[in-house]
Amino acid sequence: MTKDVLVSISGIQLEMAGNEEESMPLEVVTPASYFLKNGKHYVLFDELVEGVPGVTKNRIKISENGSMEIIKTGITNAHMVFEKKKKNVTYYQTPFGQIMVGLNTRNIDMKVTEKNIDVRVDYEMDINYEPLADCTVKVNIIPRDSEGFSL
Repeated sequence: MTKDVLVSISGIQLEMAGNEEESMPLEVVTPASYFLKNGKHYVLFDELVEGVPGVTKNRIKISENGSMEIIKTGITNAHMVFEKKKKNVTYYQTPFGQIMVGLNTRNIDMKVTEKNIDVRVDYEMDINYEPLADCTVKVNIIPRDSEGFSL
């Protein structure tokens, strides 16, 4: 895969609001840099938040052994680890304060080819040990010059 890529991150959270489930979809497509080192795939990109000065640098590390890490540094700081059938806890620092986030990964599906990386993670999220949502996140990485994609 080339160094210049597009990364698409889409996710959905099914939050419990009383007795009803509330769906919160999200999708971001952004240019990124890609490299392969020691059998791990890395994707680097910057994230801007509307109305908040500064930038968050993001690093996604995908291991073909079935784990994915998302590391955020800048105006938001976190190190989220997704490992199949494991719960990982991290502090998520925002401009508005810090929270403890639990990520209980139920399943990770990965497909890595020469021109595409697809990852799907299904997990439960809790905040300060209180269940918050069932979540799914999909990450798709393709060369920036692929047909059908442009920014």
